[in-house]
Amino acid sequence: MIRRRGALIVVSAPSGAGKTTLCREARLRLPDLAYSVSYTTRAPRPGEIEGTDFCFVSEARFRELRERGEFAEWATVHGNLYGTHAGVLEEALGAGRDILLDIDTQGAAQLRRRYPEAVLVFIVAPSMAELEQRLRERRSDAEREIARRLARAREEIALWRQYDYLVVNRDLKEAADQLTAIIVAERARTRRLALGLPDLTITDTEVSR
Repeated sequence: MIRRRGALIVVSAPSGAGKTTLCREARLRLPDLAYSVSYTTRAPRPGEIEGTDFCFVSEARFRELRERGEFAEWATVHGNLYGTHAGVLEEALGAGRDILLDIDTQGAAQLRRRYPEAVLVFIVAPSMAELEQRLRERRSDAEREIARRLARAREEIALWRQYDYLVVNRDLKEAADQLTAIIVAERARTRRLALGLPDLTITDTEVSR
């Protein structure tokens, strides 16, 4: 029997590039894909569900978890704290389940150091003009916040070469197809396979055929 360690799929993107939507679409297409729900100190946005979109906690609670070493990564993003619980990752990976993370570039860098085998995917909008338009269409941020997010986006985009894959989100379906294809391909990586493989030795007789 072939056994494998789960794949850790990390998706990052500037605010407004569509990573949350694409991750949601990938989970719908691949129902056996686990999802790590991040902890955050920010307030819920309209429509967000506790325990499904995020685990919303106070800053004091977040710092308590961090000091106990329970986060595999954590970062401050737009003035709020975000973190990934290490126990959730280890449980999924050890059971051979692939797990998807939707996190920023700071957290992705921390996870790459902790899990060198992690697969990093960066999502971008077709242009900065398109990114700005998407941020404005959300109608959830003040002008100063939009400017701050755009400035941060330029810093994040400069890090794209640190990722294994780049997906340009021009069209939602096309981008979702690409992200799903990446995950499916990574599942077949030989480096994830453990003991119990069938005999894959090619004999001289087989070669002569």
